[in-house]
Amino acid sequence: MEARDILKRPVITERSSELMAEKKYTFEVDVRANKTQVKDAVEEIFDVKVDKVNIMNYKGKFKRVGKFGGYTNKRRKAIVKLTADSKEIEIFDI
Repeated sequence: MEARDILKRPVITERSSELMAEKKYTFEVDVRANKTQVKDAVEEIFDVKVDKVNIMNYKGKFKRVGKFGGYTNKRRKAIVKLTADSKEIEIFDI
């Protein structure tokens, strides 16, 4: 997988905005990507140094519309911590 295929989109929530002060950035990543691939992708795309990667898996929720039911897509979220001497990621300027 290429770096652009691993990182799907940034996750912008109130909690993730607070974590940016600690140089922690949140991304939705490919379900098949591991920590090493996420680290390499962030370093390649944003030209920063990554210290640590935490990954969380989310199962799909059961949703109903009338008599029809199904599951939403499962997803995977990664919180990437940058090193102290690394520069900030520019895409998150709010």
